[in-house]
Amino acid sequence: MEIIKKVENILKNAGIEEYKKEAQILTTEISMLSLEDILLGKAVNNEDKILEIALKRAENKTPIQHLLGYCYFMGEKYKVNKDVLIPRDETEILVENAYELIKNAENKIDILDIGVGSGCISCALAKKLKNKEIEILGVDISPECLITALDNVNSLNLERKVTLRKSDLFSKIRNSEKFDLIVSNPPYIPEGQKNELQYEVKNFEPELALFARDKDGVEFYEKIIKDAPEFLKRNGFIAFEIGINQAQKISEMLKNDFEEIKIIPDLAGIERVICAKLKS
Repeated sequence: MEIIKKVENILKNAGIEEYKKEAQILTTEISMLSLEDILLGKAVNNEDKILEIALKRAENKTPIQHLLGYCYFMGEKYKVNKDVLIPRDETEILVENAYELIKNAENKIDILDIGVGSGCISCALAKKLKNKEIEILGVDISPECLITALDNVNSLNLERKVTLRKSDLFSKIRNSEKFDLIVSNPPYIPEGQKNELQYEVKNFEPELALFARDKDGVEFYEKIIKDAPEFLKRNGFIAFEIGINQAQKISEMLKNDFEEIKIIPDLAGIERVICAKLKS
């Protein structure tokens, strides 16, 4: 317990907001002990290493996930680095709702994940659909992203379920390729809001995955929605993670070709996910 208090003090003095949570993560991950074990007084290994990483976190605000080299998403461990967005809790809402759309499909399920990043969405869906015949294609414009995603696909033994391809949105998707679901967590922060972001986000996460160039942050939704009908199977679905105050604009974009539009809030009540079905 003493080591956790030391780490808490280091992080608190550096102005880290979630210093208590991060102190627990650092201590448990590096010592490979549970929090319960530590609280019960079990000897903590690697104290020097724990303090070393805590001081690095305090010194330049490098995200704890980058210092560890990994994070957890929906119970699985994912490699992360400066080339990919750190998976967030909000994205679990996207995965859960995407799964609900297709879980009852009787035939083979084909999924396209646009902007695959770390691969967490593709891999999480593959895990949840493990009893189905599925094929997930994850695309990204960034070669570095694809390398990280491939490491995560391989570490989770999902090579037979998830394949990766370099593509700018639909640019490398063949006309013959059709999907039951297109899912995406695209860049949705307007560039003008960069200075409002948390220090760790704007200084350590890839701009390519964060920012849209239009004032409302919806340019990628517009592009995907425009071309999606060409690549969806009959009665196919689309599902997005969205930013604050974007739901109504994206809903309007969907109305031409999609129906059964559903907007899902996160735990804070913020509209976070939008799903729809291709019109017959």
